[in-house]
Amino acid sequence: MKKRPRIAVVGSNMIDLITNVHRMPKKGETIDAPSFDMGFGGKGANQAVAASKLGADVCMVTKVGGDLFGREVKRNFASFGIDTTFVEPVEKVSNGVAPIFVDESGDNYILIVKGANQYLADKDIDKASDLLKSCDLILLQLEVPVETVYHAVWFGNRNGIPVILNPAPGRKLDYERIRTVEILIPNETELETITGMPASTEEEVAQAAKALLKEGIKTVIVTLGERGSMLARGDDIKTVPAVKVETKDTTGAGDAYIGSLAYHYVVTGNLLKSMTYAGLYAALSTLSTGTQKSFLSKEEFEKHLSGMGSDLYL
Repeated sequence: MKKRPRIAVVGSNMIDLITNVHRMPKKGETIDAPSFDMGFGGKGANQAVAASKLGADVCMVTKVGGDLFGREVKRNFASFGIDTTFVEPVEKVSNGVAPIFVDESGDNYILIVKGANQYLADKDIDKASDLLKSCDLILLQLEVPVETVYHAVWFGNRNGIPVILNPAPGRKLDYERIRTVEILIPNETELETITGMPASTEEEVAQAAKALLKEGIKTVIVTLGERGSMLARGDDIKTVPAVKVETKDTTGAGDAYIGSLAYHYVVTGNLLKSMTYAGLYAALSTLSTGTQKSFLSKEEFEKHLSGMGSDLYL
């Protein structure tokens, strides 16, 4: 039996406040919306849940609010078997929330209020050091202070732990301080923000990704939505096409991709194979509404793989 991957996620959590809309209102306009839902989200939390549902042992390092939402977030992590030792409350601070608006085409518009996420600090990485050192991989995003992210990258490099950084939301980064990441995974918009280069066409994406390689980043994967994903490594540029599905809600699909890729990369060590599985996993997450509740379990995902000749789970 294969060893279960052990993945640490250092990052954010949110409560998603999801409103389905026929269209977005104009300035000063009030319109009816057909439905509302609440769910658990945040890029770090979503990626942790995806990896856990696929079969990884996941530990989460994050800050929650000292409120009802914060207590529910911790309970939700535990329900997926995620280690909550370092899911710590910040008293008198609200939990992070994310108002999300989903239109009739399935596209989403997201705001984030960071709340307790802003309090995740270097000292929290150091406090969790023994747990982090037991992991096969550290997974990071940018919904927590960037200095904390840089410290986690440094910690991973110092202790020989591969680091995957999803630079979302996009922002300018200090290349010197992220040069040791194993994989950098932006989408097109984030790639534009990081590099200052256009990334509308596949050729532009390739050129911007190559610019990151020239800055010393070892491997770049750019997620391209319905166009798939692109791998830039060394002199190679390879594209993995997307899986075509009847999309209902794209919320959380990017996080499903990254959580799945992290899991499969630890299992297989093969990036292109991991990108293929991650693309399928993300596409399947868009078939239902919501974020974490739309992510498939290992058993559900295996059913979709069964007719594809995959040997991953043998």
